[in-house]
Amino acid sequence: MALLKIVKENEDLEFLRRKSSEVTEITPRITELLDNMIETMRNANGCGLAAVQVGVLRRIVVIETEDGLFELINPVITKKTGEQQGMEGCLSLPGKWGITKRPQCVTVRALDREGKEFELTGYDLLAKAICHEVDHLDGIIYTDKAVRMLSAEELEEEE
Repeated sequence: MALLKIVKENEDLEFLRRKSSEVTEITPRITELLDNMIETMRNANGCGLAAVQVGVLRRIVVIETEDGLFELINPVITKKTGEQQGMEGCLSLPGKWGITKRPQCVTVRALDREGKEFELTGYDLLAKAICHEVDHLDGIIYTDKAVRMLSAEELEEEE
């Protein structure tokens, strides 16, 4: 496995704004990408990473929360219920945090690394992470949906 370079907002915002293409075939390169994305996410202390964030325009996401590790290929959100509001950040926007409104519960349909379709329902942090990462696949960054961004003073208070 290898650590991948995370695309940062100040380096290539236009790339992060591009829409990712569906995965049409799960090849050894795709499974290697999944493995490398997991290692990269963990190394950066993140809870989610979309392929576009490592320079690959494919609809692939990895998420890890207390609920477990999830690999989502071609994810489609099929249901959203409730609402939560809270702090959100992004590995591509280091040092920035905002307050967002997201669904409390989300159901997503995706393929696993063997190409089998499955559904995943997530609550709270997992729901937020699913929405955040699927947004990345459509070129949407959480700051687009932030109710407000936190100031440097507010960030210092949080620490």
